[in-house]
Amino acid sequence: MPSPSTPPAGADAAPATAPAATVLTSIHPDVIRTHILTRLDGPALVAATSASSQLHSLSSSNDCLWRDVCIAAWPSVRDPRVAEAIATFPSGHRSFFSDSYPVLHHHKLRRRRSPPPPMAECLISAVDVHYEGEAIFSKVHETETASGWFECSPFRVDLLDLKESVPTRIQKPGGTPDEAWLRHLEESLSLSWIVVDPARKRAANFSTRRPVSVQRHWLTGDVQVQYVTVVAGGPPGSAAEHVQCTATVTCGGKEGGGLHVREVSFQVEDMEGKSLSGKDSLAILGEAMESGERKKAKRASEGKERFEEYEARKRERRERKQRTERALDLLCIVVGVTAFVGFWSFILFR
Repeated sequence: MPSPSTPPAGADAAPATAPAATVLTSIHPDVIRTHILTRLDGPALVAATSASSQLHSLSSSNDCLWRDVCIAAWPSVRDPRVAEAIATFPSGHRSFFSDSYPVLHHHKLRRRRSPPPPMAECLISAVDVHYEGEAIFSKVHETETASGWFECSPFRVDLLDLKESVPTRIQKPGGTPDEAWLRHLEESLSLSWIVVDPARKRAANFSTRRPVSVQRHWLTGDVQVQYVTVVAGGPPGSAAEHVQCTATVTCGGKEGGGLHVREVSFQVEDMEGKSLSGKDSLAILGEAMESGERKKAKRASEGKERFEEYEARKRERRERKQRTERALDLLCIVVGVTAFVGFWSFILFR
């Protein structure tokens, strides 16, 4: 008769190794901190923090680790102005990464239950352009928001002067078809436009990373690359029910030579293509930073698909407006003709 400790015939043998959690806890924390966590990129580090309480504790308390992850993703984070703002965030660079890495979703206005935070006296834009994974342009820009001029003027951020350009390593081979060249840029050129609000201690990436549109300018021949994020704006039915935050990168150069970045700009427009004022834009961007949901993009084309849906809604709105205007014009004509006939009838038969 088999002993009580002997497993029945056909039963699975006991595992020869200890559970993974036991193996992990047997590793010295310093080894995990210095030789494992430092080799992870941002998404992998986020996943690791959710794997176990030990990894969460080791990574969450290490701001230098998250700082290195942020700098690797966005070189502009090295700028002292950005670093000073991040230092005020609840969890430093970890909070900044969780705010800025995922795709921003903000489609509906939410009723606020508490008073809004104070409006920022300045907004910080941390901008990075990558080509095939390598940074080719990085710049930080501060926008003063406390003046009356800012509140009333159209909101627009320009990172380069009119005569300024930045050379890049991008080379257009001679004889390349224009369509293939533009498609290559769409697949290879990525943008991160992070807006930091020091007053709210929040940040958000208002870029789709991958372009939603790459085309040549009809006049200059320069390549315009656009990245658009759609967020909630004003009341339902208004022109600002949804607004588009558009970051534009304009590149120029001769065929066979290197491309130069000639323009990097950001603006906020309503559904009729009208640029919003600084005051309205500041409120919308702040609300998106605070209430916008962050999600990891399932596919690279997700941002472009969302933009195309927004463009379809814009066309429907424009068509409805045109039908209404035509109906009003017809009504005015009918009223005018009726008044004219009535007037002459009165004159002739008086």
